[in-house]
Formats: sequence, C-alpha cells, structure tokens
Amino acid sequence: MAGVEDDESRDAERIEILGDLQGEVMTFQPMAIKEISRRGAQVETAFPLHLDSLHDLRLTLGERSVIVKGRVVHCSISDVEEGAVLYRSGLEFTEPSERVAAVIGDFVDAIRDGRRAP
Repeated sequence: MAGVEDDESRDAERIEILGDLQGEVMTFQPMAIKEISRRGAQVETAFPLHLDSLHDLRLTLGERSVIVKGRVVHCSISDVEEGAVLYRSGLEFTEPSERVAAVIGDFVDAIRDGRRAP
C-alpha cells in the first residue's frame, strides 16, 4: 500500500512518546491585505491570529512574490455577517532579507506614486 512504511524501510528509529509532546502544523491560508507599509501590514482573515505569534506570509506584490515573516501585534473582530466572523490583524515584518525589503518598498512606493499622479 502506498504511503505505508514498515520497520525495515525506515531510515531512523522512531521512539514512542509516553508523555505529552505538542507541535503545530503550518499551512498557508488566504488573507486579504488591507494596508501595507515597509514595516508591516494589516490583514483580514476568517480566523484569529494569536498575539506575538510568528507567521510566514506569502505576499504577491504586483508581478513579484515574496515570503516574509510577520509577528502579530494586534487582532480583533472586524465584521460578523451571516454567521461568518472576520478578523483584522496587524503584522510587523520581522527581519526581512534585503531583497524582500526592497520588493516591499518598491511596491509601497509604486502605490503611493500612482496615487499622486494627476
């Protein structure tokens, strides 16, 4: 059966956990970016983000896409409609690489400059 391993096919020994060992799974979930700056963003999601938690954010900024780590600095309910709750969260970008910071900065500048054009 595909995906089933037996003891002979494992590369490393597995040890049974007798106590309590917690972990988390990271998945990409959709979010709406409501505001963005060089230092962070305000996003809207269908689920709350925990204060001070860190998340990898995939941002599509025009024709460029980057992944940047963000720390949740605030989160609150922004809307409730037909039983669905929307949450608005503020994220601070943490230690973006020079390339990622440049892509975000270029995007912010392009939006600002586009709005100033007559």
